Amino acid sequence: MNLGVIGLGTMGAPMAGHLLSARRDDDRLLVTARRPDSAAELLEAGADWAATPAALAAECAVIVTVLPDLPELREVLEGPDGLLAGRTGDLLLVVCSTSSPDGVRALAGALTERTGGAVRVVDAPVSGGKEGAAAGTLSILVGGAEEDAATVLDLLAPCGRAVHLGPLGSGQVAKACNQLIVAATTVALAETAVIAERSGLDLAALFDVLGSGYAGSRLLEVKGPRFVAHDHEPASAARLMIKDLDFALAQARLTGGPTEHVQFLQEVFAGVVTAGLGHLDSSVVQRYLEERSAS
Repeated sequence: MNLGVIGLGTMGAPMAGHLLSARRDDDRLLVTARRPDSAAELLEAGADWAATPAALAAECAVIVTVLPDLPELREVLEGPDGLLAGRTGDLLLVVCSTSSPDGVRALAGALTERTGGAVRVVDAPVSGGKEGAAAGTLSILVGGAEEDAATVLDLLAPCGRAVHLGPLGSGQVAKACNQLIVAATTVALAETAVIAERSGLDLAALFDVLGSGYAGSRLLEVKGPRFVAHDHEPASAARLMIKDLDFALAQARLTGGPTEHVQFLQEVFAGVVTAGLGHLDSSVVQRYLEERSAS
């Protein structure tokens, strides 16, 4: 079975690398992206380049898209060079972006209507950052029909732990919950860093000992050194958290759930963006809180 991957950025490129390493001898991995140079290492390792999404769809029955959101996915679906133009048969589309649950379901409904059910969608957003993508230890949150989800669980196993959480859109609901926890923990760690440093504590020593107790977390392990070094070079841009929190807020309101925490976090990250820091890593909340509390 030929497999296609669209999107070779921070997450997509290492994921494609794991999928390439796990392929059987008679299977091909085809890739395409806006920047052909992003595929250089994959092509050297044995992947094939598709000049357009249409060319990719002509060769593949399953395509994994690792794009920022649904607008970018729609761009590669439409037009004479799009996936839909190149499709020659049934197509399973795996959406790994962090997107609106309703948006994914609406897209799937439209594709079903246009193609008579030939194009099926599974949502499979991922969590674990570039470190998890590189190590093949991502959490992969899958939503979709049972049979299609089973295919995706097996397919994406080289990239991490994939779990089927329910019907289409369930993966996006799970990712919204994940991002609520990530945003809250990031802000708590940033606030802790400011308080501890202003109190004269050795932040590296503090985070090291906290990691052994209830405050320990994967985020503390990954982001802790960034807070210690005040290193906010982009890994996961802070501005993207606003989109993710919007999805969490919408789902909370849809279910009649609490919204107090997510609204507070939205205010914090909106402040980060307003301060001109949104292009930096989400750990830049530390700098934002330092500057805001010093004024």
